[in-house]
Amino acid sequence: MNYATHYDVGDHKRDGGINEDSVAVSVFEQGHREGFLGYERDRASADERDEGDESGDETDRTAAAENATNRSAAVFALADGAGGHDAGDVASYVATTAVCEHLAGTAVGAARSDPGGFDVAVDEPLPATPRAGDLESAVAEAIVAAHREVLAYAAESGQQAHATVVAGVVAGGSVHYGWVGDSRAYLVNAARDEILPLTTDHAVVQRLREADQIDDVEALVHPRSNEITRAVGGSGRKDPETATVDVETATVPLYREDVLLVTSDGLLDAQTEAAKLYEWYVEADRDEEMAAVVRDRAVTDEEIRDAVLSARSLDAAAEGLVDLANDRGGKDNLSTILLRDGTLPETPDDPPPRAAGAEPALEDRETVVGESD
Repeated sequence: MNYATHYDVGDHKRDGGINEDSVAVSVFEQGHREGFLGYERDRASADERDEGDESGDETDRTAAAENATNRSAAVFALADGAGGHDAGDVASYVATTAVCEHLAGTAVGAARSDPGGFDVAVDEPLPATPRAGDLESAVAEAIVAAHREVLAYAAESGQQAHATVVAGVVAGGSVHYGWVGDSRAYLVNAARDEILPLTTDHAVVQRLREADQIDDVEALVHPRSNEITRAVGGSGRKDPETATVDVETATVPLYREDVLLVTSDGLLDAQTEAAKLYEWYVEADRDEEMAAVVRDRAVTDEEIRDAVLSARSLDAAAEGLVDLANDRGGKDNLSTILLRDGTLPETPDDPPPRAAGAEPALEDRETVVGESD
């Protein structure tokens, strides 16, 4: 499994601002018998490449991984400290570290429970293979645990501490994930040239869209884009030992051509002149000409897809997304996590629905929703 992370304070905050985002990734890699074939160059392909082609390293690693007999599992967490509160940076740090600490053993256990890929016949004492619902529950519980740790800090320090969180476990060819707030997860698939949103924002703008009070163009530059409706943490008024938070969860299969992208809202909410663009669009009676201007100046999902698919490596894609946001204004902190597993099966011709809000596949999955204090 390959992964990359990148984070930036944002051009608008570069003088005196702090980065309130935090990212964490833990990867478990296992090989047996033939084991991992390594990152050796495919000689035939190397001979055919132009000497000036800079795409070789990542391409070769992916090609080699496709033939590997190793297996990977990963835990990831991204958090964005809520601006305007005393300790958003602390909240994001505590959230990402707490989530990964709680989930690391879960990811390893999920990988360990299925030795079939190595043609090893073992029953006891290996753990039972967890169901998708079990892993979603584990993710939700980890986020709730992080919520309580952030609240404990807020109570002790006398500060307010809020953060958004997207976190998950990648194991067994699927990603099992959960989120609170408006940080996002996407799948970018090279075989189908598409980007699929895996999350829906817990935010005022999302509610306005769902109520058909604004359109998709307005949502790109809406003045209330910084208002979230759900977050990890809060003030010290809640009991850190019993408090909970609503965690939305889901599971989707992953394929060889997928890149899992997790990002804070600084990528989408990058335009420093968003309020002016919104005003111009509304005054123009939402005509298509002005809509094109807004799309050109904001960051769209399609641009994110193109930036990931055109990059020569995951590292280059992560860096390119930060550059894209800063080119459009760099209004806020930005962090990204990108993961890809070249050992997975190829994307089928007719994959199951995977985008947030799509009709689920026939098999049922469990949904975990906590009760908010």
